Amino acid sequence: MSQHIVVIGGVALGPKAACRFKRLEPGSRVTMVDQSSLISYGGCGIPYYVSGDVSEARELCTTSFHMVRDKDFFHEVKGVEVRTLTKATRIDRENKQVHLLDLTTGKESALEYDKLVIATGATPRKLGLPGEDLKGVSYVCNPDDATRIREGISKGEVGNAVIIGAGFIGLEMAEAFADMWGVETSVVEITGQIMPRLVSPSLAAMGQRHMEENGITFHFGESVKAIEGEDGRVTRVVTDKRTLDADAVIIAAGVVPCSDIAKEAGLSVHERGGVFVDEHMRTDDPDIYAGGDCAIVNNLITDTPTFLPLGSMANRQGRIIGTNLAGGEAIFDGVVGSFVVKLFETSMAGTGLSLDSALAAGFDAVSVLLVQLDRAHFYPTKELMTLEMVVDKSTRRVLGVQGFGSSGDAMVGRINAVAAILKYAPTIDAVSNMELAYSPPFAAAMDILNTLANMADNVLRGINRGVGPDGFKEMWEKRAESDVFFLDCRESGDATEYLERNPGDWHNVPQGKIYEKLDEIPKDRPVVLICNTGARSYEAQVMLTDRGYENVTNVHGGMAAIKKFGVDL
Repeated sequence: MSQHIVVIGGVALGPKAACRFKRLEPGSRVTMVDQSSLISYGGCGIPYYVSGDVSEARELCTTSFHMVRDKDFFHEVKGVEVRTLTKATRIDRENKQVHLLDLTTGKESALEYDKLVIATGATPRKLGLPGEDLKGVSYVCNPDDATRIREGISKGEVGNAVIIGAGFIGLEMAEAFADMWGVETSVVEITGQIMPRLVSPSLAAMGQRHMEENGITFHFGESVKAIEGEDGRVTRVVTDKRTLDADAVIIAAGVVPCSDIAKEAGLSVHERGGVFVDEHMRTDDPDIYAGGDCAIVNNLITDTPTFLPLGSMANRQGRIIGTNLAGGEAIFDGVVGSFVVKLFETSMAGTGLSLDSALAAGFDAVSVLLVQLDRAHFYPTKELMTLEMVVDKSTRRVLGVQGFGSSGDAMVGRINAVAAILKYAPTIDAVSNMELAYSPPFAAAMDILNTLANMADNVLRGINRGVGPDGFKEMWEKRAESDVFFLDCRESGDATEYLERNPGDWHNVPQGKIYEKLDEIPKDRPVVLICNTGARSYEAQVMLTDRGYENVTNVHGGMAAIKKFGVDL
């Protein structure tokens, strides 16, 4: 029997659910309504249009075969009726109707449904600041925003830009301003690091330093108090610590799920917004589904409700909903939380929980940091990759992996490998023995993921006792009062520069000479071991422990991590 499906929202999940359903039930009717004139666009591509990587805003609204995804496309190609500039104002569950308002004519109407999909997405979080409505202040929401921002830059109207927020969008927009257009760009972040709660302070500092090398200025621990302007246009941003010149301001302080229409209809909604759904993407009304950026789903690691606004997830959920609208029983069991963000020539990615998030969720967690080449050491083109693994101490369960490396596929490929198994609660041992495709141009024989898990095993066993670059920095800066003995385990040619720079503080005994030169290494002082990446210093730690040294610390990631972190030696 044919059905009438009504979809509220036409950006990501809505079109996917509508088209999947029509393929399964071509004889049924689908009506999709959206209050905007633009539908089915790739919002995640907006920073790359602003930067110039994507040449035309139109490309954000086209298919892979270059057809514009507009009303006519959906009607002619997909068999879906689309009503743009039409706002859904109310859901009448008793009579199974959606009340609509035509934003062009002001006419009100009602649309009957057999089943309903709420795909209302999310809206940029507004800060309620004075001056937030000035010309030149923008959010990153749709292609119209992208066009307006890029036109302002290309006309030479923007010499200074201020980005509020150091999450995904904030960092991507900072790169877009500085890299392509040479705009002096500052980022104001209320917390103490980029990508807060998603990566550790160590990885965040590495990403920050790379962006600073590319001209971005960061102001952490600052709160924006006002946005000021002249003649209706923005000219400066006032924080609690300084005033920044600004010809353009991007507010990238996160998004808020658009779930008011669901709440007003009596559906279960999270206290901070977002529609609750089950594993079939149904709300507590069996004839109403919801998904994408307006929905709350289950976190498969913490088993708690989670809001994760990602276009990739919306598309996958849209297929689930489309299948179930046609009588299927498809399941979306939840998320582990995977991401990647491009930072100039590097990228930062992760899956699962960071250490801070794991501790906040109640896990007795620890993290380990490893720096290793992304392919065979003898292959001519290779780069160092930094990965951090978060594990639960008692169960050895892997809770997450985050990384910082080149902008190629090598690092995000490792993250994706772990993302695929996180839902099954893998242990360190599973990753230690994970089978990965190997050839010298692509990986080392002992892949960095295998080595990372082995390192975590050694840490939990207590035979690799160490700190990351942040811990090293703290000890180095307090070396005068702590009497720490810093021992470089590399060959003398690598250590000479640092011996000359830091006479009396920096010492050198190559790892292979440890047993021969024990008399040069004091037993009555804390010893901190450093090599290039932490591998030889780990071997040295084992050797010294074997000879009765009790206070020996290995610097995880070695000089590679120390340099990326920005410690001044």
